[in-house]
Amino acid sequence: EVQLVESGGGLVQPGGSLRLSCAASGFTFSSTPMSWVRQAPGKSLEWVSVIRGSGGTTSYADSVKGRFTISRDDAKSTLYLQMNSLKPEDTAVYYCAKGYVAMDYWGKGTLVTVSS
Repeated sequence: EVQLVESGGGLVQPGGSLRLSCAASGFTFSSTPMSWVRQAPGKSLEWVSVIRGSGGTTSYADSVKGRFTISRDDAKSTLYLQMNSLKPEDTAVYYCAKGYVAMDYWGKGTLVTVSS
């Protein structure tokens, strides 16, 4: 059974940092591209970043480029999102998802609130 469990969300002040984690199980993590997607209150889903498997090339949405870094630890089957220079508009529920073009499994999400 595929499971994705996010953690690391919380309340942070503008300009602060957070690191999100996503523990994965039930599939061959190392060869699978993994994505982060977010949903701000009252808005539609927004793709944030992807890291490909077996080499780990990365891509980012323009809205987070230069501030967020996606990474993976294949030995731990864990996906990460380091978020720096956070802005109020980054407030959202962040989901990790298995895949990229087709995201077939999603976690339940972790809430990030950026506010003073």
